[in-house]
Amino acid sequence: MAFTRAWRNFKRMQDLTVAAAGLIYAGAVVHAIGRLPGGLATVLRWTLLWPAVYLLASLVIPLLVPVLKRWLARYVWMSFQAGFGQTPGSIVTGVALLMGAAMFIYWQVASVAASGRYQANVFAAYAAGIGILAAQAILVRALERLPDVRQRIEEKS
Repeated sequence: MAFTRAWRNFKRMQDLTVAAAGLIYAGAVVHAIGRLPGGLATVLRWTLLWPAVYLLASLVIPLLVPVLKRWLARYVWMSFQAGFGQTPGSIVTGVALLMGAAMFIYWQVASVAASGRYQANVFAAYAAGIGILAAQAILVRALERLPDVRQRIEEKS
């Protein structure tokens, strides 16, 4: 059973979005290590330890809490129906949003490096976003196993 091209593109875009966000995050952490004040332990705590807690929470909670799982699955399905990841415009928009978030995180690193004060943990917020993106990518696979959804996304022979 083969899925429609639209569904394959959507599924691929979900995966690529998670991968791109993860690479942007990794680059921001490497960038921050030599610039943020407080020594390596402080920097790793702000860029890896606390963000990992937020990433795990935003990944696991929506998948375990039934009402959140239904809401997020509905959002994923509506994103597919709206054409996300299926047109050049939607791909450019997704990339632009990721790049905007990357620019914000780099700007925050520069701000903390200049002031010497850690304010809001932008790394934790970005990691939480990656967790939600990963939950969405997981829900794409769960959706394609539902009989009514499967019927709509399979190619007709």
